[in-house]
Amino acid sequence: MKKIAILGSTGSIGTQALDIVRQHPDRFSVVSLAAGRNIQLLAEQAREFRPHLISVQTKELAEKIKHELPPHTKVMWGEEGIFATATHPDTDFVISAMVGSAGLAPTLAAIEAGKTIGLANKETLVTAGHIVMRKAKEHDVSVIPIDSEHSAIYQCLQGEDRAAVRRIILTASGGSFRDLTREQLADVTVEAALSHPNWSMGAKITIDSATMMNKGLEIIEAHWLFDLPYAKIDTILHKESIIHSMVEFTDRAVMAQLGTPDMRIPIQYALSYPERVELETEPLDLVKIAKLHFAAPDFERYPCLALAYEAGQKGGTMPAVLNGANEVAVARFLRGDIPFLAIEDTIAYTMGKHRVVVDPGLEDILEADRWARQVAEEY
Repeated sequence: MKKIAILGSTGSIGTQALDIVRQHPDRFSVVSLAAGRNIQLLAEQAREFRPHLISVQTKELAEKIKHELPPHTKVMWGEEGIFATATHPDTDFVISAMVGSAGLAPTLAAIEAGKTIGLANKETLVTAGHIVMRKAKEHDVSVIPIDSEHSAIYQCLQGEDRAAVRRIILTASGGSFRDLTREQLADVTVEAALSHPNWSMGAKITIDSATMMNKGLEIIEAHWLFDLPYAKIDTILHKESIIHSMVEFTDRAVMAQLGTPDMRIPIQYALSYPERVELETEPLDLVKIAKLHFAAPDFERYPCLALAYEAGQKGGTMPAVLNGANEVAVARFLRGDIPFLAIEDTIAYTMGKHRVVVDPGLEDILEADRWARQVAEEY
């Protein structure tokens, strides 16, 4: 029985992870759950899965939810509650699925507590990959990717010599606006941006997919997960999202992982690894699909992808600045404060103002994140 904690249980990854627990109650049990403000859904999850501990954003929300919980479920709030969720002594596997850079500190705490990490929060590695992966090595902790692309690469590398990898190829759907020109992007609406053609995801990651920042963040994440230079990390547009990513080896053999666009597949793989177990999902029918399409990414069409490569190659605190500025810009777009194309302008402006700290500690990263958010908010 694998005992799990979920950071971000009411989000897209969290709810799908709980669906897997629901399908396999003999394999997985829920020890602790952390969410933000969606206390109605969290209370439903607590009553169904009966965790030892839940955490919410504020004390006021904790007071509201406590009367709706099973008798043995404790409720906490704020940073203390999130850390308690991530480090609960009965937990052995932590799904890090909080949105944005807020997932960094509790993920580090879980690593230091010796928990295996199922990583769905890409910002954790984007902002502090050198610290996170070093800590994981020090504490002999496995970091298993949950993103579909990184899960695909992780699966393709099983049993392979990492030294024989020539390059990895991340596939990208192109997002909600993949068929629009730059001119047409000027007036796109929030509602249109949130309509992803292939995947069902949260608002922030859906906008990141439309700008291709999502792929940019994944490039930086892949650099740390698989210990590869950026010159060996490529991206290709693949609108069907059937091939989730590929690995090319030194003999030019290419291995790919294919499947339907269902995030429960990589989530369950991380949870059940090294085993594979049954999953109730639509099977892949290549005859029905008939054709798969591929194209090279256009860096002029998708400037955020170029900005991510630039931030990753500069290193130090620049990826944290990229991420912080993007989070603010996306939030401003979702509020209707700025147009869609201003997202990339905000990020480029903020990066241009930043002086990189080359070998940052955690405090340097947090300060760079704070600075980037202030600059991006004022732009």
